[in-house]
Amino acid sequence: MSLRLSTVILPVRRWHEGGKERWQRAEELGFHTAYTYDHLSWRTFRDGPWFGAVPTLTAAAAATDRMRLGTLVTSPNFRHPVTLAKDLVTLDDVSDGRITLGIGAGGNGFDATALLKPSQEPWTPRERADHFGEFLPLLDRLLTEDVVSYEGEYYSASEVRNIPGCVQRPRLPFAVAATGPRGLKLAARHGQAWVTTGDPKLYENGTPEQSLQAIRGQAEKLATACDAIGRDVAELDKILLTGFTPDRPLDSFDAFVDFAGNHAELGFNEIVLHWPLPGTYFAADEKLFERIATEALVQLGGSTAGA
Repeated sequence: MSLRLSTVILPVRRWHEGGKERWQRAEELGFHTAYTYDHLSWRTFRDGPWFGAVPTLTAAAAATDRMRLGTLVTSPNFRHPVTLAKDLVTLDDVSDGRITLGIGAGGNGFDATALLKPSQEPWTPRERADHFGEFLPLLDRLLTEDVVSYEGEYYSASEVRNIPGCVQRPRLPFAVAATGPRGLKLAARHGQAWVTTGDPKLYENGTPEQSLQAIRGQAEKLATACDAIGRDVAELDKILLTGFTPDRPLDSFDAFVDFAGNHAELGFNEIVLHWPLPGTYFAADEKLFERIATEALVQLGGSTAGA
């Protein structure tokens, strides 16, 4: 399976002040997929511009023709399966079947507390996993069945209709972000792809070799989860969202080629790079970034980025 190269475009620019052009440039460069974060805000960007993922992707769908589009990642932190399903059916229609839903349990941060009363405590990791364990199967049903009724501990649906359903059949693909046992089981059962950012404990003090070993271990656990339900793990794409490991793949062209090759050997077939943003956590040389987009996969012996 050929290695693909994708990008994340953070929703921080006004659409008519450079936002639209960035998505179009991503398609020109041949990226397989352009994703965006589905947050209300994120880390150091909290006090600056930050636009909604679904409207941004809708606009991007109208501004591009070939490139896939998606979220990395949507979570239950401020979403409900019923309303999300309706948005996704519409977005998949507008894009003519080019949407991938990156989805995970979510984490701490602004999204996790924005809808809570001041007296409420944020969800614990176990509570996030509990919500996700109910959220994802219900969303799967909502996107594949014409009429859904459901009553659970956290979510309900009463004769919800999503006709005519997704352009992509039986539904748009799920790329499930997970590293723990419960999340990996959900990825094995419901995912068309699996997403990891590596082991966050290694980001500051770990080595690239330790990170590779940790990611290898995550992939092995995914394979075990697939085996447990009789699914071939090779059916799932393996996506690595970069920027959260000890590696520095955007330091040079050769650094990226080595990084991508090492992870391709672990079975990853999609590497996702953040579009450079000067003065931020994702600052990088944009000319180098564009060279990587257009030349790196050829050097690795894979397909072009958009294939």
